[in-house]
Amino acid sequence: MVELWRAYESAMSGLRPNALPERSPSKDPARSGNVEHSMTDSDFHFYEPRAGHGLPHSPFNAIIAPRPIGWISTRSPGGVLNLAPYSFFNAFNYVPPIIGFASNGAKDSLANAEATGEFCWNLVTGDLAEAMNTTSAEVPAGVDEFALAGLTPAQSRTVSTPHVAGARAVFECRTSDIVPLRSAAGAPTVTTVVFGEVVGVHIDRALLKDGIYQTAAAGPLLRGGGPAAYFTIGEENRLEMRRPPSGQ
Repeated sequence: MVELWRAYESAMSGLRPNALPERSPSKDPARSGNVEHSMTDSDFHFYEPRAGHGLPHSPFNAIIAPRPIGWISTRSPGGVLNLAPYSFFNAFNYVPPIIGFASNGAKDSLANAEATGEFCWNLVTGDLAEAMNTTSAEVPAGVDEFALAGLTPAQSRTVSTPHVAGARAVFECRTSDIVPLRSAAGAPTVTTVVFGEVVGVHIDRALLKDGIYQTAAAGPLLRGGGPAAYFTIGEENRLEMRRPPSGQ
């Protein structure tokens, strides 16, 4: 995985600073030249998820990508540490700051966050890729994934759950809501979303420039689609775009 991350950075290094990749010219003769052609239904693959996607692999999570990884550390009521990455994770509120991760099935992270009322999120960077991947293994309850991946647990300040000592950014959280997801028809799904209020934040000072957090400098590892696709970002991928003035 580290090799994949390095290969991607190498490939991206050829891009012009602060520019988006240019689109390749269409190979369709009908679309060549300077004439703009409107797209029709035949240009799109359409499917209704309930009937299947008709593709080799589901494109759903590959389209909603790349995504930050929810690397969640918890502690069981009995004191056993747990650490696992979640593909569906994000921020949902500014004040107070609230994040959430989706547990597909009754996982240890869900059970621990509910029982103890707390968890930590740990930023995954390229140097932690292999360790993160190790913690994704399906192992019996009671296995300490910190030990499994050779990671050191660090004491948190506002919660009793430890975090990953090598993570360059950490959110200490208190569980605020646990929401079982349902379909539009009201049928239950296998997924439960755990929300938590961020009550403590750790940031590597090297990632602060004039007091501003440098996203690209952290080298976050991001989830793509399929069983093995990951991405990262660099400053060369940055695009500045401000909102239009109010009223326009």
